[in-house]
Amino acid sequence: MSKEQLTKGSAREGQKKSPKVSKWLFYLALLPAIWGVCAWQGWAWWSWASAPPKTAAESTSPSKDAAVSIQIPPGTSSQKIGQDLEAAGLIRSAGAWNMWARWLTMQNRDGGFKAGTYQLSPTQPLSAVAEKIWKGEVVQQSFTIPEGWSLQQMSTYFEAQGFFPAKDFMAAASQVPYADYPWLPSGLPHLEGFLYPDTYQLDGDAVSPQAVIKQMLGRFERIALPVFQKNQNNTKLSLKEWVTLASIVEKEAVVASERHRIAGVFTSRLNKGMKLGSDPTVEYALGIRQTKEKPLTFKQVETPSPYNTYMNVGLPPTPIAAPGIASLEATLAPENTEYLYFMARYDGTHIFSRTQAEHDAAVAQVDQKVRSGQ
Repeated sequence: MSKEQLTKGSAREGQKKSPKVSKWLFYLALLPAIWGVCAWQGWAWWSWASAPPKTAAESTSPSKDAAVSIQIPPGTSSQKIGQDLEAAGLIRSAGAWNMWARWLTMQNRDGGFKAGTYQLSPTQPLSAVAEKIWKGEVVQQSFTIPEGWSLQQMSTYFEAQGFFPAKDFMAAASQVPYADYPWLPSGLPHLEGFLYPDTYQLDGDAVSPQAVIKQMLGRFERIALPVFQKNQNNTKLSLKEWVTLASIVEKEAVVASERHRIAGVFTSRLNKGMKLGSDPTVEYALGIRQTKEKPLTFKQVETPSPYNTYMNVGLPPTPIAAPGIASLEATLAPENTEYLYFMARYDGTHIFSRTQAEHDAAVAQVDQKVRSGQ
């Protein structure tokens, strides 16, 4: 074969190979652009999928943006949580939820998605919803028990709040949990006086009579019980007697400045063997509440009951209400006073007297003002 033929053959081969090299370079140059398009589409999808289903700008009705209550039962998988959230309109994509759940797991963060009842808003992004459930920020129920409330008043309140039936609370309050709280006085028929009055927070799933009672007894144990233990060597009262007397002081004292004096009057009467003569004990016995316009009648005051301190010497068999810390402390530090009687003026204050004659005059004075409309 001549040189000319070889040269022409090589030229033809080069001409055939050139297009192949050009195509390869073309595809190689095109690949970054494809990746870029895919990345942009992926980011656009994620931005949409992880965004709040409802934004403030889109809002037309505040009621539609209100928090949604959703319950996650124990043992629910993260995939099922995502499906439920999407169905409830709280996230846009269960697939995006699964991706975010895997991301949280890859970060080796402690914990995980927790069961419970949550209040979630469709205006929150997916990441915020996930964070709330991961941390277990479940719904909290708040309730407040004022000083001086009885078990019956508490039960009525809980039922009115929609927590549980009043009868369920009364039944639970009749079960004294000595195993968990061995300091409770023996022989209690119920927990009257030992459920500490305060404001409480409970997880939404934990609202039951037992849970409420556990929190209130725990608060008494932490706040009230140490006060008694610190001062028990300075009082003749037992734990039950202390709470019982404090509950009467709580019901009688309206003005804080009179609290120690009222405690002093009752302490003096107990020491002298006198009847306490406290109206709230009669009200408790009869399940009534007197008013300025409708005070206790002689018939009511003379109705026999272990709680009637007009008829019985000493303290009633149990507390009659939940005393606050101020009344509990006043009962351990009563005022040293010569007063043995007091009469309510119906403005929160009282007229204090040393003798029966002075007390009778005070009663007549108050009665005259009531009749004259003052």
